[in-house]
Amino acid sequence: MTRDNLYFHKHGGALDCQPGLKSDSLLDFSVNISPLPPPVALSSFDSCCVRRYPSIDGQGIKDFYVGRFGLDSRTVLSTNGAIEGIYLLPRALKVKKTLVLAPSFFDYERACRIAGAEVRYLNLQEKKRFTLPSIDTIAAELQGVDAFFAANPNNPTGTRFPKEVFLALASRFPDKWFIMDEAFIQYVDDFPGASLMREVKALKNVIVVHSLTKFYALPGLRLGAVIAHRDVIEVLLRYKEPWTVNIVAEHVARELLECNDYERDVRAMITSERAKIFKQLKKIPEISLKGYAANFFLARWNGGLSLDHLLEFLKKKGILVRDCRNFPGLRDNYFRFVIRKPDENDRLLEQLLYAREEIETVVR
Repeated sequence: MTRDNLYFHKHGGALDCQPGLKSDSLLDFSVNISPLPPPVALSSFDSCCVRRYPSIDGQGIKDFYVGRFGLDSRTVLSTNGAIEGIYLLPRALKVKKTLVLAPSFFDYERACRIAGAEVRYLNLQEKKRFTLPSIDTIAAELQGVDAFFAANPNNPTGTRFPKEVFLALASRFPDKWFIMDEAFIQYVDDFPGASLMREVKALKNVIVVHSLTKFYALPGLRLGAVIAHRDVIEVLLRYKEPWTVNIVAEHVARELLECNDYERDVRAMITSERAKIFKQLKKIPEISLKGYAANFFLARWNGGLSLDHLLEFLKKKGILVRDCRNFPGLRDNYFRFVIRKPDENDRLLEQLLYAREEIETVVR
């Protein structure tokens, strides 16, 4: 199977790829979505008028971004989840050479290669906890490329990419595209100030890809957008397929405009549980944490025995975490887990606390 094959790279939440596991008896910590259920009623297809076509351009999603974040509608391109935008951009912008973070979300590089672009890595160093290198180092790596894909926070490292650094680079290199994935930006403590959504009107070479999947727990509906200068949106519209956003997604996106209480509750839970998990895991020397700016943790298993033993142990306890060894730069015992509800997090912490002792007993 080639690296660009659709099935090459495994993603979190793929229960159908886990033999013997049933979703109703499993705590899935592998998929990075909100711990609270979707804040909208999804019970009636009739209210969405599924017997008629949706708008050609996903107007319902555009209405959300305009109403919720105060964006100019001409800067918003509705997409079938952030992933459609990620694949559209290198094709429409005719990218030839791209720089991507490593480790990071696999589909940035896959989308660029499919569009015919060469991909280079900006390697994040484990000894520096996968934080960004200096701005001068990044600038040196940008020589010879025409686009830079990054994420804030980065997945799976959970580390931040300060928007001031991104904007400084974009100003320094106006002939290069700077594409920021903000799928997890609503989880950071300083949102909306940390977002680049409003900056695209001033810098034509800055593009934001955003998702409603992660924060509103709606992965099955595929809601997202590309936010860019209106001139860039005009270019993208020449390549964008019609009707990629279904009418149910449009209906739900408009309902999200009334979900301020939900947003407050999600942030409060994530902030509280993040602090609790961090404190508890500091007591477990077999696990070291590397990044946790979003709603998930990147962790390394140092228990002596391989990560396979830990994953199998947790699976037998009805817990699924994300094996991160297929990310470039994370080949050595790294795994990722999302922050869920308090009692569910307690269950994971309890099993991690006793993991080494029980695994060693079983192996012996």
